[in-house]
Parts: sequence; structure tokens; C-alpha cells
Amino acid sequence: MKVKRPTWADTSPAMQDYYDHYWGLPVHDERFLFEMLSLELFQAGLTWATIWKRRLAFEEAFSDFLIEKVAAFSPDDVDRLLANKRIIRNRRKIAATINNAQVIYKMQRAGQDFDDYIWSFVDHHPQRLILKPGEPLAPWTMSSKKMATQMKKDGFKFMGPTIVYSFMTAVGLVNARL
Repeated sequence: MKVKRPTWADTSPAMQDYYDHYWGLPVHDERFLFEMLSLELFQAGLTWATIWKRRLAFEEAFSDFLIEKVAAFSPDDVDRLLANKRIIRNRRKIAATINNAQVIYKMQRAGQDFDDYIWSFVDHHPQRLILKPGEPLAPWTMSSKKMATQMKKDGFKFMGPTIVYSFMTAVGLVNARL
């Protein structure tokens, strides 16, 4: 049986694999939630294909997105990342990723679960979005705007409604799969 995919997912074998095995499937693993939040942040101004093909390099550069390790990154780590030609070398995005790890780590140390925090924005149930074939996703929604606003209040950086909505659909908070 042929998998029904949106147009963007049929642009390359990598995007087909991403759609078939990752995109829109509910995620509850905190490390992977942090990874996807970080990759979505790095995507700003770029295509997802550009980011996804560098995923392994990002994982290597950011200590497999282990929250505690990234939260402890130093200015020397920032310099190391800025010199890494295999990732996107944007100082603001790198700093935001480290900051966001620090926010999550602080939450965890206070007994708050990052998975619970993320899923609380959709009452712990994926929101269903029904798109017609060929209909594009909106760049943001009122719920992504609300989530981005709260995340900023909670100390997260580089979290606008478009990045947050892309994250929401990527990790299954919003189910927009065909």
C-alpha cells in the first residue's frame, strides 16, 4: 500500500522518511522534544530539508540534545559550534538553544516534566487538523501564538508563533497528517 503524503514530503527520500516515521506522530520523549524544538528554531529562514539533512551533525554538535549537557555549555562551546561547518552557524540560534536547555533543566530540577509542560498547551490530546490534499499548513495559529507567548514568559528564546506551530505539527501536538 502506497503511503499518502503531502507534496512537501515527496520531494526527496529523506523527506519521505521524515514524514513516514517522524512528522506529526505524538512525541513524549523529553530529549526528542528538546531536539525537535531546537531543530525547528534552527529552521527559521531556511527549509526543513536543509535542517533535517544536518540532523546527525546537530546531534553530534549538541551532545545528542541531552538537556543537562546542553544546559551546561560554556562560551567555549559556543565558539566550537560557531566553527562547526556541518551545522547552521548562527550565534542567536545557538545561544537560544543553550538558553532553552537551561530553562528545561531548571524546570526538571523543580520537579516539572517538560513533556507535561509541552502537552499541557493542547490539554494532553493532539489537536486534529484536517487539510485537503495540496492545502498548505497555515504558518501559525492562535494556539501557537498563545503557546509562544507563554514559552517566552517562561524564559524560552527564539519562540515565535511560526516556529512553535511548526514544532507543534512536527511532534504531534497538532495532527495534520493525511
